[in-house]
Amino acid sequence: MTDDSALSSTCHTAGDGRLRHGAALKFFWGPMDCGKSTMALQMNYNHARQGRRGLVLTRIDRSLGPQVTTRIGLTHDAIEVTDDLDLVELVRSKWSAGIGVDYLICDEACFYGEQHIEQLVELVDCYDVDVFAFGLASDFRSVLFPAARRLFELADSVERIQVEVLCWCGRAGALNARVVNGVVARSGEQVVIGDTVSDADIRYQVLCRRHFMAGDLGEVAPQPALPGM
Repeated sequence: MTDDSALSSTCHTAGDGRLRHGAALKFFWGPMDCGKSTMALQMNYNHARQGRRGLVLTRIDRSLGPQVTTRIGLTHDAIEVTDDLDLVELVRSKWSAGIGVDYLICDEACFYGEQHIEQLVELVDCYDVDVFAFGLASDFRSVLFPAARRLFELADSVERIQVEVLCWCGRAGALNARVVNGVVARSGEQVVIGDTVSDADIRYQVLCRRHFMAGDLGEVAPQPALPGM
């Protein structure tokens, strides 16, 4: 990141070269199952069909591959955001190769590094690239992810996704519980992908605040079959 006095020498735009300051960083957040990845792909479709050129990025997608996947069966190839990936240099390299980049779709942005959020801000402010970030706000302990906290601090707009997710009791689901061998976990690594550890049964469940605090999972309802799944 650079201070305002250095903008004239460090900020650039593609296209006509004018610094328009019209781009924005928008963060869309919500608990599991609220449709964040689905909204990300819809956003990408809406912009692409109007001729805008974008990149789709993700980190630790549920597929464990370089793609955005959704629980309703939609998928899209994506660039995996690794610790050493510089997002500003990524965009600049695309421009150098003659590939336009007008916007970024950043799924699972809560798992990015804080440096990545700083780079997204630089892309918006200095390169006129729109950024649409999607992710969780808090982890299984109800503590903000570092990248999500930085997005709350720096984004031009922050919106909770309006698709309502329900706790087993019928109240609005708000918090993402990690369930290990049938018990709500209160400690452990911040990021653990469910159903990937052989010696423990690990899954995640959205709960209302009351039942998250109580560790009450209720009765696990059977999951409905989804088209194409």
